[in-house]
Amino acid sequence: MSALWGKIFNLGRFSLPTLVVVTSFGCAVGPDFRPPRVEAPAAWSGQEVVTAAQESRTTTDPAQLTAWWRNFKDPTLTSLVETALEVNLDLAQAEARIRQARAARGVAGAGLWPEVQSSVFHQRSSGSSAAVSSGGTPVVTSAAATRDLFQVGLDASWELDIFGGTRRTLEAASADLQAAVEDRRDVLVTLAGEVGTNYLTLRGIQQQLAIARRNLEAQQKTARITHKRFEAGFVSRLDVVNADAQVANTTAQIPLLESSARAAIYSLGVLLGQNPGSLENMLSRPQEIPPSPPEIPVGLPSDLLRRRPDIRRAEAQVHAATARIGVATADLFPRFFLTGKGGFSAREINFLGTTDSNFWSFGPSVTWPIFAGGRIRWNIALQEARQEEVLLNYQKTVLTALKDVETALVAYAKEQEHRQSLVQAVENNRRAVELSMKLYLAGKTDFLNVLTAQRQLFVNEEALVQSTRTLATNLIALYKALGGGWERES
Repeated sequence: MSALWGKIFNLGRFSLPTLVVVTSFGCAVGPDFRPPRVEAPAAWSGQEVVTAAQESRTTTDPAQLTAWWRNFKDPTLTSLVETALEVNLDLAQAEARIRQARAARGVAGAGLWPEVQSSVFHQRSSGSSAAVSSGGTPVVTSAAATRDLFQVGLDASWELDIFGGTRRTLEAASADLQAAVEDRRDVLVTLAGEVGTNYLTLRGIQQQLAIARRNLEAQQKTARITHKRFEAGFVSRLDVVNADAQVANTTAQIPLLESSARAAIYSLGVLLGQNPGSLENMLSRPQEIPPSPPEIPVGLPSDLLRRRPDIRRAEAQVHAATARIGVATADLFPRFFLTGKGGFSAREINFLGTTDSNFWSFGPSVTWPIFAGGRIRWNIALQEARQEEVLLNYQKTVLTALKDVETALVAYAKEQEHRQSLVQAVENNRRAVELSMKLYLAGKTDFLNVLTAQRQLFVNEEALVQSTRTLATNLIALYKALGGGWERES
């Protein structure tokens, strides 16, 4: 068999090298991909709102985002994020999509190589020989005979990629693979942000619970004093009813906060690919909301275009769409094939493999669509329109990314101002509660002032905790907008 195929390919010893060179270095029709150009602003306008009074400030130093969660100096947060980055189910799905894209690229690349198929064939037929008499009547001249045919062979076909249609297909598949890789990185960015946000939400709710319980204890103490003063005849029943109502109102807040804390724990469990309640023992113990770092390097807007995975994914999609225009354009041109066939064929199986039973054929072929009802040109127009769509999507993705960062910068800076005002308000409320209680016990003010002071303290203490939590989650939103959290792979 090897000698037979040697004969076939020796016939093309002059033309095959030439065709291989043409296939390797021939033209590839269609447009070549050039990365889209988008002008980024020279600086972040959101940084203009930063003031010296802020505890945590952003800088234009190169962004340090590889493991931004470590900047909070919270071992539990670090453990949760890094565990999620290993076992999260959304991440596993993204990895499966990478494997799909890699396999699709392998399928596309296989088109550059010859295709060889083997076949084993056996046919048995039966028939009679007949002749026609002078009167036109068929006359059987021999009895029916059974014939066998045995055949073993190889068929080979190789499409010479003269106009680059296969190479463009491979180029598109490679771009699809890169898009899948960037999609996984985008999942990493989103996942780290979600874990961090849920964790800080949990710690904020736990602090709200602590405040509610502390205020409830103080309000219960005030209610007991009011009951004693009523029994002594110093105050009216109205003061007692108002005190009891405030205790009941604060008590009603606690179950809702406990429910929200459980929900945050369950969300973290799912993000870590575990049963919802698996983290209760680990996270049920309250902890403080971790503070923000004093300085946050965010880099320049131009850095964002190469760092955010969703922008990189959109660029890869433009590349793939551009290459598919070439795939469609190649259908306008002839397709060149080298085909060969060889093997052994005999009436009896014992004669297979002998010199007399071998056969072979070899030769080029060309196909060229002459008329297809406009299908090819319409397909080219279709691919061009798709490229236009993904190019516009790239531009929108860039603008959205810039908007996300600017919004996060302003939100983070303004929340610091909000929090500073709440700190001052809480300090004043605490003094107001102490003073109103002293005046009430001395009979110099009515109980309504005590209730108002206590209620306002509870409201502002809760608002301060929410602001602290919001400040931390706004920082996470900034890290996420900057595209941080995937660079450790590099």
